[in-house]
Amino acid sequence: MTLGSAYDPPQDPLVVLQADHEVVLVDKPAGLLSVPGKGEHLADCLLARVQEAFPTALLVHRLDRDTSGVMVFALTPHAQRHLGLQFEKRQTKKVYVARVFGELAERTGTVDLPLAVDWPNRPKQRVDHEAGREAITDWRVVRARDGESRVRLMPRTGRSHQLRVHMAEIGHPILGDPFYAEGAAREHPRLMLHSETLQFRHPDGGQGTRVTAKAPF
Repeated sequence: MTLGSAYDPPQDPLVVLQADHEVVLVDKPAGLLSVPGKGEHLADCLLARVQEAFPTALLVHRLDRDTSGVMVFALTPHAQRHLGLQFEKRQTKKVYVARVFGELAERTGTVDLPLAVDWPNRPKQRVDHEAGREAITDWRVVRARDGESRVRLMPRTGRSHQLRVHMAEIGHPILGDPFYAEGAAREHPRLMLHSETLQFRHPDGGQGTRVTAKAPF
C-alpha cells in the first residue's frame, strides 16, 4: 500500500488480547491507521474502533498503518501518563517479527544509524549523521532460507519507520515495504512486520506485564 493508494482498511473484528480497569491491549491488523488521518476518508482507525468497545480509551503510542501487532491503550488519564512516561524513558520492551529480503550471514547484530525525516518525500525517513536522532535496533535471525530471513527485531529507540529504514540500510529491506523495498522484495501482499510482544509496568502497582500476539505470516 503506497501513499497514493486508496485507504481500504480491513474490517476484521477487534481482537482484544487483555483488558482490565486501567489498560486494554489489542492486536492491530495491517492496513489500519492507529489514529485518524486528515479528512473524513481517513477517520476509520484503531483508536476509534477501540473507543467503540472501551469509551474511555486513550492513545499511548502508535504503529505504522502497514504494521500489525500488539498495541496498548490507556483507560484512564493516570494510565496514559504512566505508560507515556515508560515509552518516553525507553522502559518498555518491544519485540517485532519480520520477514526480510536476503539471507543474513550473521545470526545477531545491531544497527546504530541516526534517523531524520526525508522532507521532500515525507513520511519517509532517512539516515542523517548530521541532524538525525539516535536510533538503535538489535536483530536476531530465526531462520534464513530460500532468499529471505525471518528475524526478531528489538528496537532500543522508537523512531518513526526505524525498523524499516534500518533493515533496508543493511541491505535486507522488510518484504512488502512500499517505501524502502524495491523490485521483488516489494511485491508482497502486505508489509511483513508484526509487533509480537510488548512488555511494560502495569499502571496499577507497577507489576511487569508481557503481552504477545502471534505473527500472521
